[in-house]
Amino acid sequence: MIRVVVADDQELVRSGFALILDVQDDIEVVAEAPDGAAAVEAVRRHRPDVALLDIRMPRMDGIEACRAISAESACRTVMLTTFDSDAYVYEALHAGASGFLLKDVRRDDLVHAVRVVAAGDSLLAPSVARRLVEQYTAGGPRRPVAPDPRLDVLTGRERETLLLLARGLSNAEIAAELVVSEHTVKTHVGNVLAKLGLRDRIQAVICAYETGLVAPGPPSHGGAAGG
Repeated sequence: MIRVVVADDQELVRSGFALILDVQDDIEVVAEAPDGAAAVEAVRRHRPDVALLDIRMPRMDGIEACRAISAESACRTVMLTTFDSDAYVYEALHAGASGFLLKDVRRDDLVHAVRVVAAGDSLLAPSVARRLVEQYTAGGPRRPVAPDPRLDVLTGRERETLLLLARGLSNAEIAAELVVSEHTVKTHVGNVLAKLGLRDRIQAVICAYETGLVAPGPPSHGGAAGG
């Protein structure tokens, strides 16, 4: 059973997400929280597998809550954002978020995201991946002029895989791009994470930007970095 805490300062949104998740046979919502501080306390008390956190909340926002939860527990976090008004993607990923979803997410996609993150993978909505690219190509955090020597441990195909991950492609889309099987892609992704000492695909996306692997310019793909 996947145990979940749902945190959002809007009661109707919070209860709606909780209801969608709680009716699933393999998911149990163990607590709801109206703000970040309450979310952190709920995680401490209930020890859930996943915390669903709104970014903008009173007392403690979702990013600070995510940082505290990631530091104190094995609970994985999925951030919820309205996207147009939230420019905190980069900070939330650095805080330890394992997933990013828009608040207008479809019911099935919400359930899928919780299951994916609970299984130890990560998920980045396509539009959020594009937003992250835009932050870096339009005055976001500064990137090195040349690729970082840390990438020297990767093979050519592993570099290609990392680049496609950073552009927001799923395993299936990477497989089509590289003309290989999904099993091969999973192997490449695993090698990239192991060699660079990264926790998950989200950290791989950050690493691609920080090491200069991603060149300036609009993203050329729009898949979902999940799976």
